[in-house]
Amino acid sequence: MKVKGKHVIFSLVFLVTGFILAFSYQLASETSGSNTISNSQWRAEDELRNQVLMEQAINRSLTEELRAIQSKINEIEEQVANDQRVYFNLVEDLDRLRMVTGSVAVKGEGITVTLRDAQYVQEGENPNNYIVHEQHIQKVVDELLVSGAEAIAINGYRINHQSYIYCVGPVIEVDGNTSFAPFEITAIGDSEKLNGALNMFGGVMDQLLSDNIEVRIEKHREIILDPYY
Repeated sequence: MKVKGKHVIFSLVFLVTGFILAFSYQLASETSGSNTISNSQWRAEDELRNQVLMEQAINRSLTEELRAIQSKINEIEEQVANDQRVYFNLVEDLDRLRMVTGSVAVKGEGITVTLRDAQYVQEGENPNNYIVHEQHIQKVVDELLVSGAEAIAINGYRINHQSYIYCVGPVIEVDGNTSFAPFEITAIGDSEKLNGALNMFGGVMDQLLSDNIEVRIEKHREIILDPYY
């Protein structure tokens, strides 16, 4: 059969058309696959995004809970600190009370105040005006207590808040214990402060000297006083 020119043209047209259809089908398939992958990725990203939001919400909740716990811990610590301060204050008050009542031995710095009868009595004078009386000892004790003495003893006899000093002729009774001159008053406390209080102008020292009482004050780094018996 003889091939004519128009047959060749038709063949080319059909060939090109087939090629275009095949190419279009392949492109459509690739595009459809690409869209499918994009949708999968979008769903995966959406799930991850939701998970992140959920984790952030959980973290916020845990952070608030942690802050609440920390606040509670701070309140407990403050309460414990307050309780400790109260406890230590009570212990200090109890220790001071024990020292005042003389129920415990006490050690620390302090002073001794020695009172002696006058060695010389002017002729015609009443000798009673030249000896140590209970009021002289009481003045020293009162001044020491006011100045912060923690514990006091008279001739080794510890005194407390209920002690009494009584003069019986030339001797002194301290809670029933008889003491003779010279009378040594021992006090534990700030030695500088106690000494300064006794030596104030017009104070106890001047009053004792004006009553013809010999006075000697010594400061000590350490004094030990036994409990009150």
